[in-house]
Amino acid sequence: MEHTDTRRRKSARQQKAARKVSSVLQSSKLEKRVSLELVNSSQSRMIHEAVKKILWEVGVIIEHTPSCKQLLRKKDCWQDDQGYVHLPEDLIERAILSVPDIVRLYDHDGNIKVDTNSSISSYCPGHNCVRILDYRTNELRPCSLDDIRETARLCETLPNIDMVCSLGYPSEIPPEDEVVETVRAMYENCSKPAALLAHDEIIQERMLNLIADMTGGWQRMADKPVCLELMGPISPLKMPEELCLRLINCARWRIPVVCYPATFPGMSCPISNAGAIAQSSAEAIAGIVLHQMTEPGAPVMSGSAILPMDLRQANLAYGSPEYMTAGLGASDYFRSIGIPSWIGAGCSDSHQFDTQAAAEAGANLAIAGMSKSSFVHNLGFLSGGRTGSVQMLTLCDEIIGWSSKMATGVEVTADSIAAEVVVRAARNNEYLTDQHTQDRFMTENWYPGLFERSDADAWIDAGAKDMTERVNQRIRDILG
Repeated sequence: MEHTDTRRRKSARQQKAARKVSSVLQSSKLEKRVSLELVNSSQSRMIHEAVKKILWEVGVIIEHTPSCKQLLRKKDCWQDDQGYVHLPEDLIERAILSVPDIVRLYDHDGNIKVDTNSSISSYCPGHNCVRILDYRTNELRPCSLDDIRETARLCETLPNIDMVCSLGYPSEIPPEDEVVETVRAMYENCSKPAALLAHDEIIQERMLNLIADMTGGWQRMADKPVCLELMGPISPLKMPEELCLRLINCARWRIPVVCYPATFPGMSCPISNAGAIAQSSAEAIAGIVLHQMTEPGAPVMSGSAILPMDLRQANLAYGSPEYMTAGLGASDYFRSIGIPSWIGAGCSDSHQFDTQAAAEAGANLAIAGMSKSSFVHNLGFLSGGRTGSVQMLTLCDEIIGWSSKMATGVEVTADSIAAEVVVRAARNNEYLTDQHTQDRFMTENWYPGLFERSDADAWIDAGAKDMTERVNQRIRDILG
């Protein structure tokens, strides 16, 4: 029979999730009305039971000895002879309950740019690609610090991009300075919050000291965070020392983190979507337990980095439907337990900015725009996440406009039904001059900035530019 305290914690967790959903629905007027749900509440409960089973019966390896000892001091935790620490249900539920409902990120002026409680999704580029696609020469080459500066300037200007991220890493900078110089380049060229990736706790502290110096100090970073650090366990079920230290540091400093592992179905987790979601979620929650034990209520998010592989060639498949189903399914699960999450989209497996890239990005961004997640990242990826492209990022900005409009669905009110407009305008066909049309003609429809809508003759007269040329011109207009 289920213990009374456990039932109470479950009820409290469910009430927490319900309060969050209710708040989102109340604030969603004229915002997102169309949403996809891949994993329903009963299925989320099944996944949650599997998560707890994995963390209790298999456990997790914790390579940082103080963190391991801290957990083992907790009631009912134990370590087996292979080094796996087994986490009991009560500890997991307490950690989940202490996670804040909302994570907010701010620009350098203190304005909210990302709010996980909003029904409007926020969008962020990807990071640390091994090379970039040069939009000027169409060459695949190593990324430089100048490329990161240009990416940041684009992020500053593109209206649907809410955060800055590097896309690549500066190949000419020594490894020990690469993160700090990347951060400097981003913050000097973009006022939006940044997604960051430190390699260890030493680089992490250097990186955050720089951000504090550039944005008003450590207390301001805690009160109005201007960054989100990315980190996670290693599949299967391992928490390396540097992860533990970075989680502990961010919890103490109140710097928001995304705790999520990168895992490969059929290689480092079950090949089935549900199995991959269960294992990767167990790994993420193990990190969240340590994070919340350090500082209950410190801001943390999770999500899925379940990366499907084309096992015929062992290549990543970011453009695949499985990448989206795994991401949305994991997001549905985390939402059900009250943990903010994000998903990936705006990426492709093509090596060039071509028809395949546009088709895959269009499909996964449209799906992301209609998901229940409020945060989307990895925009601008080509080559299955190995190539960063500012052309792709610029096109994604346009697609977000389309998909966000689609996600608003149909507004049904007395004013939008407009029966009175028909009464006064129908007989003489005076809709164009009616005040209802005049008030709404710029807001009722979405107007593209890059997609072609002109008459064919006008398009020819203007130079018959294709999408690549229009995207490149948009980039030149921003960068000068």
